[in-house]
Amino acid sequence: MPPVLLPLVAGLVGAALGPWLARSTVRLATRDGTATAGRVRAALTTAVGAGVLAGAAVLVGPRPVLLGVLWLCAAGLVLAGVDLVSHRLPDVVTLPALGALLLATGVDAVVTGDGRRALDGVLLGAAAFVVAALVRWAVPAALGFGDVKLLAPLGVLLGWRGGGSLVLAGVFVGLLLGASVSLVLLATGRAGWRSAVPFGPPLLVGAAVAFAAVGPL
Repeated sequence: MPPVLLPLVAGLVGAALGPWLARSTVRLATRDGTATAGRVRAALTTAVGAGVLAGAAVLVGPRPVLLGVLWLCAAGLVLAGVDLVSHRLPDVVTLPALGALLLATGVDAVVTGDGRRALDGVLLGAAAFVVAALVRWAVPAALGFGDVKLLAPLGVLLGWRGGGSLVLAGVFVGLLLGASVSLVLLATGRAGWRSAVPFGPPLLVGAAVAFAAVGPL
């Protein structure tokens, strides 16, 4: 397979899904099943979706796990958009993405014989969820339960790719981004100390940065 073919196909899939992802984002954010996305949102989602899916294909390559990674990327676009508008991370998006990623890592382990990666992903995804749940229990204002559940698929992805150190790096970058955004909003008067700040988008960006930083497989 020519090296450029897989990213090209993934990018075209992302572009084709863009309008539907944009519409899904608006409907989940507004809880209105008839809502439609504006042209700007649809175009932006299409462009970002094409770029993100193509980039994921470059980093993962032609392995079965790529299908789960692409699903998570598409779900991440929707989750980020919903969280920015309504401060929610809907289970109807997060949980299927987790299931698809787990299934894809399992198939990948069988096909490639690389079972250690799959085991690392499952264990570290569970660990990320448990630690985040404990943080929420101890300091409820620190994380929403949607953030806790989001860390499960992100932990699986980063654990599969680079083990515990990459999970820690992704979470650290995400929390650092979230804290930085909060400080900027406070400094500009656009939020107060008690204002809710969506942490889903920073966590997603942190995971993407950490995943990309280690380079292609």
